[in-house]
Amino acid sequence: MKWTHDVSPRVVPSLLMCCALVFSTSAQSAGVMGQGRVSMEGAIVETPCAIEVGDRDQGLVMDTVPVSQIIRDGRGPEQSFAIRLVDCVLARIDPTQPDWQRFAVTFDGDSDEGYFGVSGEARGIALMIRNPQGAVAVPGMALPAAPLTPGEMRLNYTLSLVSNQDTLRAGDYRSAIRFRMDYY
Repeated sequence: MKWTHDVSPRVVPSLLMCCALVFSTSAQSAGVMGQGRVSMEGAIVETPCAIEVGDRDQGLVMDTVPVSQIIRDGRGPEQSFAIRLVDCVLARIDPTQPDWQRFAVTFDGDSDEGYFGVSGEARGIALMIRNPQGAVAVPGMALPAAPLTPGEMRLNYTLSLVSNQDTLRAGDYRSAIRFRMDYY
């Protein structure tokens, strides 16, 4: 090989190695443009059942109800909804504790004369939740306890508009109602 520059042939391989090292280090550091952190939190609780994922947050669209129906009947039509309990196991983790036997559901939200309050333009109405036995949910108070069974359970409820004895006014309304499961 013939050299045309005033560089020693022994220096060229060393220069090439230095360049390769610099470029490979630059390429690696160019891929890291910043850093971040992912945080997560959760809880492990001892409950006999899980709540079906799609049932944790539900959106119900109520039918349009004429004011005259509320005046005549004192309430609107019922809208059904359910909470599904899955993977229910009655045995507790601590074998010295008795098995799970019962559960109670508590609905909570804005209270309006013992029913669930609404916001929006509509006036003179509230929301009523009932279980199949006819028990009416009062905001923040548990419905009667019921027996717990292994496997899956479907807890059925109805939601309806009711008069709260204020002057009725037509308009849109909305409400957010939370529920909690207690096991015994």
